[in-house]
Amino acid sequence: MELVAGVDAGGTSSRAVVATVRGEIVGRGLAGPGNPLAHGPERAAAEVAAAVRQALGGHSPTLVRAATLGIAGPAAACAFGAALGVGGPVTVVGDAVTAFASGTPAAGGAVLIAGTGAIAAAVQDDQVVRTSDGLGWLLGDEGSGRWLGLRAVRVAVRNWDTPFAARIAERAGVGSADAMVYWAQALPLAEIGDLAPVVCAAARDADPHATAIVGEAVDCLVRTLDDLAEPGPVVLAGGLLATGTPVREGVLTVLTERGLRPRTSRDPAAGAAWLAARPLSPLTPADLHRAMLGGVA
Repeated sequence: MELVAGVDAGGTSSRAVVATVRGEIVGRGLAGPGNPLAHGPERAAAEVAAAVRQALGGHSPTLVRAATLGIAGPAAACAFGAALGVGGPVTVVGDAVTAFASGTPAAGGAVLIAGTGAIAAAVQDDQVVRTSDGLGWLLGDEGSGRWLGLRAVRVAVRNWDTPFAARIAERAGVGSADAMVYWAQALPLAEIGDLAPVVCAAARDADPHATAIVGEAVDCLVRTLDDLAEPGPVVLAGGLLATGTPVREGVLTVLTERGLRPRTSRDPAAGAAWLAARPLSPLTPADLHRAMLGGVA
């Protein structure tokens, strides 16, 4: 059996997919954080290896003829090779590349990612050639989950006697505008990001403040994508754009009105496995993509 492995190594978890070179998924694995920048190379490599071992389901790692890891930020393949112990080369690409690959078999195009942060990337031949935003919560990441949370706190504290403020205050666990100010000044960034689903739910209920914030997020994300002016398919990725949120719906509306047909990043780990399998498979890249990722989104 000839196998390949793909990994989506994030700051909170590592997801692995093991597949045959003909695109049959053999197994999936889940382990701890695999980003070496955030958690150090030794722990990252150990967690990625654990995810791959789980996905192998008892098969020997030496059966893996190639492995591709999608990681945000700088990372060296050599840091992971020894821990994985696979029988072929290990390649590290940016997580934007695997997000793009999980949405389309095209050689080039753009991926717009909105999760905790937000970034648009132009991808050509498995490389990120240009980006827009991705500057972090203090300087950018406009339209991201954390951006939504920050906007929600600002709007709530200025419009305290509103249903929207009550929803935000309840989630933050505060009882007054002053308490909200002190809570925010402590920069509980994870908790601020957790307000994004509250904003989306309120927008679903037609709350005017939440609807306005979501509209701003859509404008920001579309502007970030437009900065690239990249031809080719557009792939939407990240929690806010790959799932059924009002932010995704707003971005889709704008792009479809322009005559575009955005695709959705399905499973970045499977996208990484597709990248690993592509030069080894007897299938065409498009047929292999359909086999591993279920067709074009």
